[in-house]
Amino acid sequence: MKTSMLATVICASALLLPVVASASDDMQAVQGSVVFAQNCHACHSEDSSKNTFGPSLTGVVGRKAGSLPRFAYSDALRASGITWNEDKLRLWVQDNEKLVPGTRMRHVSITDKAEQDYLIAYLKTL
Repeated sequence: MKTSMLATVICASALLLPVVASASDDMQAVQGSVVFAQNCHACHSEDSSKNTFGPSLTGVVGRKAGSLPRFAYSDALRASGITWNEDKLRLWVQDNEKLVPGTRMRHVSITDKAEQDYLIAYLKTL
């Protein structure tokens, strides 16, 4: 009896894990929207049809750096060869001038790992 109850609990937990993980991702993205508003929104749009002082960040995850049409990137960023994945985005928001010397973007310096996680989770939703 105890074994079958334990098996039921384990199976139920396994079924709920993706739901819990998804809720966690959603909460991180919500927090990331706050980090975005505080650190990025002044220069970057969340609208794919609008570049502002900086390029739109819609679809940035997986995109080659310096490749969005209708935006004048620095030569350094266009030549960087970077594709924006989680690791590169983390390095960029921590110290973009160190990652790509000669970039025109001002240094943002989001060094808190949790804030980086939140921001990246949010950027994945755009």
